[in-house]
Amino acid sequence: MSVCMKLRVLEEWLQGLEGFDKPKLTLEQYATPSHIASCMTHTMQASFEDIEGKIVCDLGAGCGMLSSGAALLQASLVQGFEIDPDALSVFSQNMEDLEVTNVEAVCCNIFTGISERFYKKFDTVIMNPPFGTKNNSGVDIEFLQQACKLSTCSIYSLHKSSTRSHIIKKAKEWGLKSKVVAELRYDLPSSYKFHKKSSVDIAVDFWRFELPENDS
Repeated sequence: MSVCMKLRVLEEWLQGLEGFDKPKLTLEQYATPSHIASCMTHTMQASFEDIEGKIVCDLGAGCGMLSSGAALLQASLVQGFEIDPDALSVFSQNMEDLEVTNVEAVCCNIFTGISERFYKKFDTVIMNPPFGTKNNSGVDIEFLQQACKLSTCSIYSLHKSSTRSHIIKKAKEWGLKSKVVAELRYDLPSSYKFHKKSSVDIAVDFWRFELPENDS
């Protein structure tokens, strides 16, 4: 399947983007590494043709790493939803630096602030949700449930490999076809004062979920 940009070139573009200035612990803010974001979005197009010409939603868009990948791979429109205005300020600057015009973003709580007019308006939903550590247990599943309301076709997401059986169970409950596209090592850099190590390596699954054809 055709891709307008080579993976190496896409990663080089994403490497130049800015991340969180002062990451917020309560939101579990970690920028998606450029090599992971580029591999994710490139695979979405190369293997499944879910980016180019598609209407894409980036749920919990942060500073726009995944949105940028989708935009550069010629999505017809990328719509980001993000609760943190500071992150969206960086998001906007990153899009300006990339000179992409097919991206929009809304500042809102994705669970209470997304208008129903957006329901079933996206071909593809992409996201790197909080993994649900600290006081946010289960938030990654809540992200996935919200994504089901927005997508008509496919959802891509990252989840800790240790939650795989639980993810499979939930996907079956919701009538989703689920597939682990890749097993990744997610390097979380030391971003907060309580971190004692310079980085932590976490096993992460890159998932593709497919919605029922009659769910649109």
